[in-house]
Amino acid sequence: MAYEFISFETAGSVATLTFKRPNKLNALTPEMAGEIRHALANYGRARAILIRGEGRAFCSGSDLSVEGAISDDVLSDHYHPLILDIVSHRLPIVAEVNGAAAGVGCSLALACDFCIAGEGAYFMQAFVNVGLVADGGASWMLPRLVGKARAAEMMMLGEKIHGRLALEWGLIHRCVPEAMLEHEAHALAARLAKGPTKALGMMKAILAAQDRDLRTILEAEAKAQKLAAKSADGQEGIAAFLAKRPPKFRGK
Repeated sequence: MAYEFISFETAGSVATLTFKRPNKLNALTPEMAGEIRHALANYGRARAILIRGEGRAFCSGSDLSVEGAISDDVLSDHYHPLILDIVSHRLPIVAEVNGAAAGVGCSLALACDFCIAGEGAYFMQAFVNVGLVADGGASWMLPRLVGKARAAEMMMLGEKIHGRLALEWGLIHRCVPEAMLEHEAHALAARLAKGPTKALGMMKAILAAQDRDLRTILEAEAKAQKLAAKSADGQEGIAAFLAKRPPKFRGK
């Protein structure tokens, strides 16, 4: 499939998905969401995915100039399934955030397993500023990441939370100088790609189920651990540990 609004390239074991609407600050459209979903479903030999935005922003939110941009159908058929695709993806996904991650763009970044931001980046729930309600799963993600009080602050005040403060709050994984952002984000994706990606995928599924009770989580962990232990990477990891050598994971 030829992409118009994104690029998707694999180097080694890392696939890099880049939003390519820089003149619109990478604002999301249904067509762009469809391309992202297609790329995420066709990752080939990749073992980790890096998501980034071209130009001055990660993603400035939904493109409100598009007719029906915030309709129920657009959310239900395009944007919300995209968020679920990221959260439920079998590979680890890293967000490299420069500039704005606003509205649904904020949700896209936070749905990733790791979020690394430049010092000049900011996260913003801009919906209230235009009389709208937070979407993209923000109402579910934010309280779990930063607590109800700070979630309410982000959603109801609609102010920018810059990189350093986002790190202090626990909203993101890391904040680095702009000059180091690309290197640090790719280095993390490459590190994850060398790991036991089958086990990492099962960890993702368990982490996404934190609304369940402890018994359910324990059962899910036990089931996943059994599968991980039987996997080729699990057996390699144990063998390497016993032999006191670095493991060589293959994502199987």
